[in-house]
Amino acid sequence: MSGLGELDRPVDRPASPGSPGARGETGGDRLSGAGRPSGAGGSPKPDQDRRAGETLRPGEGRPPEEGGRAREGNGGAAADGREQSPSAARRAAADPVKALMHRHRDLCERAVDPLDIAAGLEARGVTDRSAAHFRHRDVFALAEEMYARVPREAEPSPPAADPPTPRAGVAWLVLALLPGVLCAAAVAGLRLTDGRPRLIVAAAGALAVTLALRAALRRGPLTAPTRTTATTRTTGPWACWLLGYALLGDGLLGAALTGGPDGLPDGTTDGPWPVTVVPVLALALACAPAAMSAHFFAVRARRKLTDSRGLADFSASVRPLLLGTFALFLAALTALLALTGAVLDEPARYPQALTLGALLLLARLLTAHGHTHAPALVLTAAATAEATALATLFAGRLPGCDFLAVPVEALVAACGPAGVPAAACGTGALTLLIHATRRLTRASAHAATEQQR
Repeated sequence: MSGLGELDRPVDRPASPGSPGARGETGGDRLSGAGRPSGAGGSPKPDQDRRAGETLRPGEGRPPEEGGRAREGNGGAAADGREQSPSAARRAAADPVKALMHRHRDLCERAVDPLDIAAGLEARGVTDRSAAHFRHRDVFALAEEMYARVPREAEPSPPAADPPTPRAGVAWLVLALLPGVLCAAAVAGLRLTDGRPRLIVAAAGALAVTLALRAALRRGPLTAPTRTTATTRTTGPWACWLLGYALLGDGLLGAALTGGPDGLPDGTTDGPWPVTVVPVLALALACAPAAMSAHFFAVRARRKLTDSRGLADFSASVRPLLLGTFALFLAALTALLALTGAVLDEPARYPQALTLGALLLLARLLTAHGHTHAPALVLTAAATAEATALATLFAGRLPGCDFLAVPVEALVAACGPAGVPAAACGTGALTLLIHATRRLTRASAHAATEQQR
């Protein structure tokens, strides 16, 4: 027990001469004849006995063990912590911080520093304006007092020295580089083989890159908290669809507009079903910049959380940091697209790759900080939009259904095959960017970030 159960325990007061506690008995129905209010025959009247029982305080007028259990349960309040006796209400009005600590007892018990309490209070709706009602200028000052007033049996031991960071940093950095290295090896194998060996190389390369990407997302700054693992599994197939469309979607879309495809993809850019390799290779190589960007953002945000003296001050300082981190990743992805396009002598396809990379980065940043609903919804919507575009083209070939393909044909005529993924992923990335500027600039998104790494 941390001792928080003592926060709202009624203070023992000396019983007044006329109070029930001064009569020498504990139960209202077992009062002695000398201590009872007597009627004509010296016996208590029923209505007087009931009135006496109604005015008893919690723990009085009961057997000692029953009153002790009531006090130990919640310190004089009801079991749910919402209904309080008049004396507890008066104490809460005199000391509002104690009442707040009782309502957030679980938060105070598990907090390791005042920042955890500040972030938890913000997540539960306590703002700087609300802190003024507790006689503090902001949530951070309120959290410091709450943390200082938590009863402890002994002084906490000094925190252990931080382990050497180079080993841990090298571990997740190597894992982040692994998808790009394996993808580059798979692309080289496709260029050097033909026929059945090429199919085997493509299947083995896709499996290796998938496993490497999964390992990279399970350790390091892009790791999702344990409580979000189930939700993350539901978004994995949609992310795989988006990457698969970046590899095969544009070729299939172009072939469908001309009446094809006439065959399966053979790993080349000039076959009946062309394969687009540059965006996928650049995105695989961008796993390392994405991990470094996420690490930089988490560390700097935690530092600003320590230095800030208010929620508004923290949000104002973190918002430029988030936008700057996002811009740095896009710059790194642009450079990788240019490099891979020059090496493979293929078009870089900036619109498809940049919008998809922005969408995946923002989705993973939000997921890594505990916000999973919006990324899952947006990834599902983007993948559904791409699948619908392809489906309408093939459905338009049915008799009387030509109108179904008109929107996609108009978009492709205006922007080319890149218009479909750019529109779907670009809209999703913009939506997540707006959402991230609201969610990732809150203190509650960074309270335990460093502990999860």
